[in-house]
Amino acid sequence: MKKILLALLFISNISFAQQTALSLEEAVQMAKDKSIAAKQASTQKETDFWRFKSFQADFKPQLSLSGALPSFTRSFIQVLQPDGTVAFQSVSNNNSTLTLALSQSIAKTGGTIFIQKQLQRFDDFERNSTLYNGVPVAFGLSQPLFRYNQMKWDKQIEPLKYSESQQVFLESLEKVSLNVSDYYFDLLIAQVNLQIAEKNRSNNDTLYKIASKRLELGKISENDILQLRLSVLNAQKDLASAKQQAEVAMLQLKAYIGYREANKFDLAIPFQIKNFEIDAQKAIQAALGSRSDAIAFRRRILEAERDLNKAKAENGLNANLNVAFGLSNRGAKPLDIYKNAQDREFVEIQFTLPIMDWGRSKARTETAKANLQLTQQSVEQDKLTFEQQIYTQVTLFEMLQKQVKLTAETDGIATKRYQIAQDRYILADLSITDLGIALQEKDRAKRDYIVALRDYWRAYYTLRYYTLYDFELNESLNLRK
Repeated sequence: MKKILLALLFISNISFAQQTALSLEEAVQMAKDKSIAAKQASTQKETDFWRFKSFQADFKPQLSLSGALPSFTRSFIQVLQPDGTVAFQSVSNNNSTLTLALSQSIAKTGGTIFIQKQLQRFDDFERNSTLYNGVPVAFGLSQPLFRYNQMKWDKQIEPLKYSESQQVFLESLEKVSLNVSDYYFDLLIAQVNLQIAEKNRSNNDTLYKIASKRLELGKISENDILQLRLSVLNAQKDLASAKQQAEVAMLQLKAYIGYREANKFDLAIPFQIKNFEIDAQKAIQAALGSRSDAIAFRRRILEAERDLNKAKAENGLNANLNVAFGLSNRGAKPLDIYKNAQDREFVEIQFTLPIMDWGRSKARTETAKANLQLTQQSVEQDKLTFEQQIYTQVTLFEMLQKQVKLTAETDGIATKRYQIAQDRYILADLSITDLGIALQEKDRAKRDYIVALRDYWRAYYTLRYYTLYDFELNESLNLRK
């Protein structure tokens, strides 16, 4: 009889397998391949790539064709007469132009050099005549003088922005891993709770049946049987709640990792933790060499220095030199402009010199200086916070490695103790209260172990996210781009 009762107690053991078995590593890889978050990161990376390509193209030779073709006018225009009066004269003409130009920006000076050809055709329909004007060839320079050089600063800042965006992409993938870990363990804990609830419901049913037999024999009080009945009802209620929580957690995990199939997951508990030591200084150096934050520190200071340079340059003399040399001619036919072409020169200096601005220039410069100083201080503080964050995470990771081992041992002891308590209760050698305490301790130890595993894996993926470094393989994640 006792053997039959023991068999009834353990027939409700539940396995984690396997409509669709899924490990944590498989879930992470699936999310990196299929999740919307990973696709968004990839799209943003591509956007940043083409934006940087556009920036690079600005420093390469540009060939362009511009013009007005046709440019027809039919109207009356005002014509001043020799005696000072005004006459309105009818005009009907076409004044078309075409310009072919090759230009090249000069990053060091902020200027532009160019070579161009131009052809102009004028048709006077009132007089039935056609004239051509053109520039067979011309060379020129447009050079800002004493002015802010945007190209010089862009050449320093834009590559940093692009490098920063590349690291943001890697961080986004590691953030996906971190989020998957959270969703995975939310479902795993829900499944463990469901397993516990189902087993407790089954065990309480069995114990209630045993107690009912004892009540008939007068070996148990009515209070004990009522307590067992209450335990059965609570177990049924806990089971219904656990099922609902498991369904919600299942949907959240499937939605995040991009899994579209109808079948459910049976998750594998990631018992095998990664045992390795991490040097905090090495972790900090890895982060400073890879994280987008480290690149952003340099970029922010450069941008503040750029703003100060711009404020200073725009406060004084602003001038622009425009120079062009070449040939020009006119004629009745297009080829006439190439015959005996004449010299063509153009030199111009445009300038603006503030004389009285009531301290506006000084105020802008002092503001830019203060902003630079504030940025330097903020970056210094952010660096300290950044390093402290990594150091804390390394310490936490090492502590959680030990915590997992302790909770695993506790879980084993609590499970064994509950089995002994069941045997003793069947033999009438243990009270129902002590059996309930053993059950609670077993359930709490199991949950604590799974929670410790969750905290450990979250710390593991967080450390990768903070440093972009794989400490298990001892290599930077940059090598896997």
